[in-house]
Amino acid sequence: MDLLSDVLATARTGSPVSGLFVRHAPWGRHYPRVEGAGFHVVLQGSCLLTRPGAAPLALGTGDAVLMPRGLAHGLADHPDSPLTETAGPHDLRVVDGPGAPATLLCGSYQLAADRTHPLLAELPEVVHIPARLGAHPSLRAAVDLLADELTHPHPGSDAAVPPLLDLLLLYLLRAWLTENDTACWSAAFTDQHLAPALRGIHADPAHPWTVESLGARAGLSRAAFAKRFTAQLGEPPLSYLTRWRMLTAAHLLRTSDHPLATIARRTGYSSEYAFSKAFTRAYGTAPGRYRAATEVLRAGA
Repeated sequence: MDLLSDVLATARTGSPVSGLFVRHAPWGRHYPRVEGAGFHVVLQGSCLLTRPGAAPLALGTGDAVLMPRGLAHGLADHPDSPLTETAGPHDLRVVDGPGAPATLLCGSYQLAADRTHPLLAELPEVVHIPARLGAHPSLRAAVDLLADELTHPHPGSDAAVPPLLDLLLLYLLRAWLTENDTACWSAAFTDQHLAPALRGIHADPAHPWTVESLGARAGLSRAAFAKRFTAQLGEPPLSYLTRWRMLTAAHLLRTSDHPLATIARRTGYSSEYAFSKAFTRAYGTAPGRYRAATEVLRAGA
């Protein structure tokens, strides 16, 4: 199983949105907090990303930033430029002015806000992937393709843009994980003992896993595996198993019409009652109510 793809699949709750924006100096835009993740890629020019309690982050051509928890922030051409615009669905794509232009690819992803995977939780508030010659060619290719589709729409562009945005998110996360290979989950993906156990949990969450059977997949004794897993990932193996079962269940409730009994079996619970009790403990609401609430949110989107 591809662990990163799995994590993203359970986190996504809707379709991404994006747009191409050109601003001539002086300019400043405020981006309110969003339920999900926001991103920017500087295609031309430069700007500053501002946020409360932090120094401005200088962004140049080719730089990409991801706000995985939808942080409120601002973009501006200069520290003294006021944020006179507020980003919204009816933004002007081009704003003229006397100064130098900046071309930005901006957008957001809908991600589950009620309970998230620890891989996403360990990301910083701002993931900055600076442009470097030869670095992350897949990310650069996705940016180029997106920019072309948005700048010069072709037949089929409406079908092309959403999967390209999905690729952009994947490549942004992959780039960060590559550059931060000592982070908990970055290291776990390649750990010769932990990765096989994690793949087992993700591939078959319904299996009656025990610490001993997971340790056997890891090639370690029960005690050595439990110690290594907890030290690296911050929670015991069976606690993570329960977490993954609940994330999988929430994903199925949001995206499928499977009966609760079927979801219970697919996530390792012997009865609908046992599943409902575990889900309510994790999410604070019964699975049926959770499904109904997500259907209302989808209808209003």
